[in-house]
Amino acid sequence: MCGICGLFDTAGHGGADERALRAMNGKLFHRGPDGEGYLLDGPVGLAMRRLSIIDLPGGGQPVFNEDKTLAVVFNGEIYNHRALAAGLKAKRHVFSTACDTETLVHLYEEYGEDMFSRLRGMFAFALWDSRRKRMLVARDRLGKKPLCYSFKNGRLAFASEMEALLESGVASREVDFTALDLYLGLQYIPAPLSIFKDVRKLEPGCFISAQAGSCEIKKYWELRPAGNSLSGGYDDAVDLVRSKLEESVKQRLEADVPLGAFLSGGVDSSAVVAFMARNSSAPVKTFSIGFEGETASELPFARETAKRYSTEHTEITVRPDMLSVLPMLARHYGEPFADSSAVPSYYVARETAKHVKVALNGDGGDEAFCGYPRYATLSARAGLLALPAMLRKSVASVAACLPQGKAKRFGLSLDRTLSELHFNAISYFGAAEKRRLYSKETAALLDGNMRGAEDYIGALFTRAACAGALAQMSYCDYNSYLPHCLLAKMDIASMAASLEARSPFLDHELVELAFALPAEYKTGGGTGKRILKDALRGIVPDSVLARPKTGFALPLDSWLRGELKDFWTATVLSDGARRRGWFDAGYVKSLQEAHLSGQADNGRLLWSLMMLELWAAEYNI
Repeated sequence: MCGICGLFDTAGHGGADERALRAMNGKLFHRGPDGEGYLLDGPVGLAMRRLSIIDLPGGGQPVFNEDKTLAVVFNGEIYNHRALAAGLKAKRHVFSTACDTETLVHLYEEYGEDMFSRLRGMFAFALWDSRRKRMLVARDRLGKKPLCYSFKNGRLAFASEMEALLESGVASREVDFTALDLYLGLQYIPAPLSIFKDVRKLEPGCFISAQAGSCEIKKYWELRPAGNSLSGGYDDAVDLVRSKLEESVKQRLEADVPLGAFLSGGVDSSAVVAFMARNSSAPVKTFSIGFEGETASELPFARETAKRYSTEHTEITVRPDMLSVLPMLARHYGEPFADSSAVPSYYVARETAKHVKVALNGDGGDEAFCGYPRYATLSARAGLLALPAMLRKSVASVAACLPQGKAKRFGLSLDRTLSELHFNAISYFGAAEKRRLYSKETAALLDGNMRGAEDYIGALFTRAACAGALAQMSYCDYNSYLPHCLLAKMDIASMAASLEARSPFLDHELVELAFALPAEYKTGGGTGKRILKDALRGIVPDSVLARPKTGFALPLDSWLRGELKDFWTATVLSDGARRRGWFDAGYVKSLQEAHLSGQADNGRLLWSLMMLELWAAEYNI
């Protein structure tokens, strides 16, 4: 686990800029405080910072093949590396280390671009083939590990984080307003876009092939149901889910350093801890976090699971120092990011890192088994969308005349597509709000189009090519919200604390299995995770299985009316923000006033504007 970066002058202008490479790597220190490594080979420069997890004495990078014609820098873990190494050794490949990184160079020697289908893990890596003068830069299937890059005037630069990439001298800091518009609609910027025009984020399941003046993006994996996973009925599927999840957890227990688990008290993290306990010879180290003044703490539920499995449990109660942590997080994310759960994620990672170097978590369980309430709600609503269009429009017209309330909202929703309903459930600023928010200059830069986020979600629903509302929503989240928001959040929050986070629910074989399950296996009785909960009965406490879904977010509404009110004003209504002129200052102020008076709950909108301005201040925009 580490941070990686690199340079490649594909146009033959000269050698790699060592000074720039070292500056890039310096910005990644937090991702790997245990060591660093460099390779300079003519037009190519590779660098990395190491967080030592496996083969502590022999796992330094770059790692080479036998004749040193191949070199790789790697961020992540290959969970099946031992089996891969055994097969490669049988084909006469000679290994000089016991680390998973070395598997990559020998796989490439043996299989070329077909190597990716054999990897099971999380990764971002760059492999330099000096004989063919070719660079491969790859990202894992689900997007667990990040990779941003810039290709300009024949020069390729890449890095694990945006701040490091900007040290390359390849990319400018010119803002991409299409990306800004997407951020305001979604709370994050989806790949391949970034907030900077010259920077792109490599999409999950893709790799870059660069050589001789070219930089081609290729896709090696797309989410599709596993072909042979559904023989038998529901009970067989329950057994299969249980065994596959336990296998995934077991694979992620390999480490030459102490490891533990985040335990929130929810179904997913409790399941991970349960299977860790079943496959560990020593008590599992678990970590839970609460905040001072919290009215609905999850600590009691986490405590119950910890007691059930006799874990070595640590409870952390903190009072967030928002004035210092928010600018720090804005800098680490490298672009505007408004998921407020980044704050508790950072705090639990920071405290956990005082005890262990690796922590397992429950990320991905909601996407795999449809745990978000919107899945059940919108799936049920989707049946009504099959009614004749004229009938739905008539009902919507009548609903428009009703007073505000559930009946009005329900009637109006009948005149929406499933993708529009899905977007409404997840969106921040919609098109109507943006028309009032943007200055004339910003609106002109967008050619008056305020529907970028809606169109992005709609395109994913069109691309889904799968039957059923549940499958379409799941496909959309796997290709948007999960990789570009949740996984980005956890990677940056954990690595800012020099902690490796592993996610058993994001094993691609488990994901393919879950995606292939019939909708009725996942939702039942108006709630999600039916089959997962049945697979966990007798393993996870019944009280945990019966709990409704709760989020891991901050009490934004009350904080923005209280302790963050003045900070918000000083940040969002600053002279710098006014001079930049992106927004109508009067409308921005009215959003705060409506929130402070209780006329509206604009917490999410105010938070997204504040995180945008904090990012702009950190990057001198």
